[in-house]
Amino acid sequence: MSQVADIQIPLEPFKNENQTIGVVTYDSDQHFKLKVVNKTFFSKVIRIEVPGRDISNLNNPLKMRFKLNKPDDNVSCQFYIEKGSVTDGFWSTAGCLTNKTSDDVVECSCDHMTPFAVLLADVKNIDGPHWEILSYISYVGCGLSAFFSACTVLSFIFSSNARAEVSNSIHVSLSAALFLLNLSFMFSEWAATLTVNEVCVFIAVMIHYSLLCSFTWMAIEAMHLYLLLIRVFNIHIRHYMVKLSLIGWGVPAVIAGGLLSASNIYGMQETALSDTNTRNQFCWIKERAVLYGVNISYFSIIFMFNLGILVTVSRQIFKLRRVGRRHNKMPIWKDTGTVLGLMCLQGTTWGLIFFSSGYINYPILYLFCILNSMQGFYIFVWMCASARKNRAQAPNSKSKSTQDTSK
Repeated sequence: MSQVADIQIPLEPFKNENQTIGVVTYDSDQHFKLKVVNKTFFSKVIRIEVPGRDISNLNNPLKMRFKLNKPDDNVSCQFYIEKGSVTDGFWSTAGCLTNKTSDDVVECSCDHMTPFAVLLADVKNIDGPHWEILSYISYVGCGLSAFFSACTVLSFIFSSNARAEVSNSIHVSLSAALFLLNLSFMFSEWAATLTVNEVCVFIAVMIHYSLLCSFTWMAIEAMHLYLLLIRVFNIHIRHYMVKLSLIGWGVPAVIAGGLLSASNIYGMQETALSDTNTRNQFCWIKERAVLYGVNISYFSIIFMFNLGILVTVSRQIFKLRRVGRRHNKMPIWKDTGTVLGLMCLQGTTWGLIFFSSGYINYPILYLFCILNSMQGFYIFVWMCASARKNRAQAPNSKSKSTQDTSK
């Protein structure tokens, strides 16, 4: 291999054009030393320019394979952003992917955002255009979900009426878990570009822990719903919320902590798109056996439990509707809305991932990213609707809920 770099320049920007491309190699990095702080250069510095044009947002990435001056595991591909002059700028990893192909060779290319479905699905065979669309859907959905999850938690903290209801405490715990999941997920690609591997490991652990917490609180939602609607009368459980919190936050901590104690489970994960040579990096579980053996198994048990309770509760709701229909007091759209809301609270829509096992089903992946990345928003709407309904019924009824005798 060349001591400088092997460069692959995409042809798309230059179709039907005669264009000069300038490639300059700097044997010394002194040219850029002004803005370099605590950085070490492990290869030559390459400058690629097209006179009169700013080449960016390439569908197929510009790729360069560098020969390292000396072997090192903590290397990253970076480019120099000029401000006014060459010496007035800074180095950035934005849009750069680092792939060590051997001990002394590193391949640099641009990257894309990561779809939300990578948390449970193996999406290595997805096409580039679909990957990019799913990525935007995931990031927008996660951003909205994180914002509204935070609103749910804050409204709960500052509302004494909301804190008085155990059901609201469970909803808020699920919202808090989703907030951590969405927030940490949005940092997964950024952390993968850093040279400090511990940051990527921390983000990967946070994503996994908050994902397991979300699943656990979904199961708690289902269990509480069963106690509330099926076994209605006077259930007293001592220190009810304390026990639920130990399960909801403690069990995932034991699982994630156990995996963290094992070596090389969390860190930078890489996937390649099917129609290009683009390789995308993000922080997640590196071992596929752990991904399927822990995540899929854990979710499968919770999914079957929640689905059974959802069917039982739905039958009860529609049975009550048949009774109420005699008096024309129960419109069907309200019952349907209630069931859809319960599906959201119990995470039933995460079960869509079973329909993408072993092959790529684009409609399912789009539904998965849309429905699940915005789950925090749906819970916020549910709680607002429930609060409005409770205010309307407050003068005439007394709430029936599992009592926490620790108060």
